[in-house]
Amino acid sequence: MTHPTDAQPVIPLMEYDPAREAIIEPHYLLAAIDIPEACVLCFFQEVITAVCRDRGAKVVTQLNSEMGKNPVYELETDAGRIAVVHPGMGAPLCAGFLEELIALGCRKFIACGGAGVLKPEITVGHVVVPTSAVRDEGTSYHYLPPSRDVSANMEAVSVIQSVLDTHHIPYVAGKTWTTDALYRETRRKIERRQAEGCITVEMEAAAFFAVAQFRGVPFGQILYGGDDISGDVWDQRNWVKGQATAREKLFWLAAEAVTKL
Repeated sequence: MTHPTDAQPVIPLMEYDPAREAIIEPHYLLAAIDIPEACVLCFFQEVITAVCRDRGAKVVTQLNSEMGKNPVYELETDAGRIAVVHPGMGAPLCAGFLEELIALGCRKFIACGGAGVLKPEITVGHVVVPTSAVRDEGTSYHYLPPSRDVSANMEAVSVIQSVLDTHHIPYVAGKTWTTDALYRETRRKIERRQAEGCITVEMEAAAFFAVAQFRGVPFGQILYGGDDISGDVWDQRNWVKGQATAREKLFWLAAEAVTKL
């Protein structure tokens, strides 16, 4: 039986090890190749498929998982060549793919995706720029010492904001809530995140920011407002099927931003 005076065990996520070298490093498995330094991680598979088909992008390599092969494309844009890839879903897989892209030779990153909103005034399709993330996932704790939040790269945030301003696109910048458990966004947790200033919820940003800090590469993210979990009931708001144009536009904004990093 545990008594109040007994020392409480430290949970594994609090056991941060600052060692720079792990038993398995990405560069043990992947050698650097001729790949664009600028990389867009796009969560919209239909946009990747359409843009890479229409622009004649070539596959430069594949990322692999038990789900199969994940092609990495080289796409020519007006500002130069960029790599384009789907980052997967959820913090662990996305962090692993980011690690592998760095090992391959990519050096600056912008991700684009959607997010649930914690403020109903963020309408469907409205652009959001995360400036920090609540670390309610597990991956980031293996890259940075324990803390409640992790900050985005401010250079990347500034570049994204500059691109959005240039195109006169309204946006809101702020804190996002990164969680591993999409089916455990309870009312109490939502209220707590709202109270600490979170405006969106997603599953990857904290891990992205942590890996990028650990590896010393700039990383930024552009989201758009999706489903609404701020009220008493979930409002799906048709946030995927009704936003085809917005999703492709977000991709091109990310492509422009990453070439300016």
